[in-house]
Amino acid sequence: MPAPVTLPRLSWGDPLAPRRALLVHGLGSNGALMWRYGAALADDGWRADAVDLRGHGAAPRALDYTIPAYTADIAATRPDGAAGRWDLVIGHSLGGAAATLAAADDPEWTRRLVLIDPAIHLSAHDREIVRESQEASFADPTVAFVRAEHPNWHPQDIELKAVSAQQASRWAVEQTSIQNSRWDVREAALRLRVPTHVIASDPRVYSIFAGALVDEVRANPVVTVSVVAGAGHSPHRDDPDETLRQLREALA
Repeated sequence: MPAPVTLPRLSWGDPLAPRRALLVHGLGSNGALMWRYGAALADDGWRADAVDLRGHGAAPRALDYTIPAYTADIAATRPDGAAGRWDLVIGHSLGGAAATLAAADDPEWTRRLVLIDPAIHLSAHDREIVRESQEASFADPTVAFVRAEHPNWHPQDIELKAVSAQQASRWAVEQTSIQNSRWDVREAALRLRVPTHVIASDPRVYSIFAGALVDEVRANPVVTVSVVAGAGHSPHRDDPDETLRQLREALA
């Protein structure tokens, strides 16, 4: 496993709350963009910590941007410094892939896993869509561009998405694609032993967790799946109310 870096955190909720959650964002984003989950969990009595992944936000820069490197960082991230076990980890997209690998390799890392349209396996077609999307974000990292692309998003999501593109290392994002020429953590998904729920986006809009991949991952009996109808790859921004309803239902 690559050497980890220490990831900066944003937190919601009482520091002494009995339940602790870790929030892990996707490629080109930052921890602040997980605010919907953080605020909702805090309202429900949790303490939620969101991290900036390496090369993103205010996190340290590095040379290694493989999925195992991202995994090493979040695996070393614990509720209380170097100790403790998360009660819940929520990972979106790239964060979902890294969280899958971390939970599969160490069943004591978290008691429960929720994956948001996770990047378990990317086809060549999906990789090209991701590359084009990231290039567009870096070409015009402004509020006006994000608002034009996503007019129905909450103003905070629009603002934070623009900020995340300004903060992230373009080289790091490009290297994440280049260094992971085989993007595939399906084997890790089949090794999961903690209760895992996938909240997928709608394939009719756009999803990277769809088709035969869903059946492959659901072959693991600890995995359940729901879909946010009408939502794209970031369901917590496209339809936050339904996404949070499905999250709460999965945690009930």
